[in-house]
Amino acid sequence: MIMTTKQEYVILVDEFDNDLGTMEKMKAHVDGELHRAFSVFIFNDKNELMLQQRALTKYHSPGLWTNTCCSHPREGEETADAAHRRMTEEMGFDCAFEEAFSFTYQADVGQGLTEHEFDHVFIGRSMKSPVINREEVNDWTWKSMDAIRKEIAETPEKYTVWFRIAFDEVENHLKQLTNNK
Repeated sequence: MIMTTKQEYVILVDEFDNDLGTMEKMKAHVDGELHRAFSVFIFNDKNELMLQQRALTKYHSPGLWTNTCCSHPREGEETADAAHRRMTEEMGFDCAFEEAFSFTYQADVGQGLTEHEFDHVFIGRSMKSPVINREEVNDWTWKSMDAIRKEIAETPEKYTVWFRIAFDEVENHLKQLTNNK
């Protein structure tokens, strides 16, 4: 029997997030091409962040802890719509969230792959418990920002590179929201 896997594509962008077309996902990661991505950070009423541990079978960064959900939009799909789609696919629930900021990074993620992303960061709140998709997520937990900050300082290798980059800016964004109330 011949098994075929559905090819996935990412949206290539310039440094201003202008669409430049698409490329097969693995090729984009091998070539280190800049592409659109998103990261979702969901907090509970105790201001704890829902973390996910990436599935051990992921093509890069397997078993690392990261934000609640992250992925890439499909061609023709709004980034926020893609984030809601992937929340349901990965974590088994959806909730309200808003785009807080974006950033660009480039990092070696092992196995000859490079993440080079224009990452849109969404922040929201929910008290829902996930029903994780084991093909995407190995485990999950709620954790305080203080505890995460301490762990990143002591054992950064436990966390994905994009999560470590976005962490301080997410914390700053939350402080600004609190100060503006």
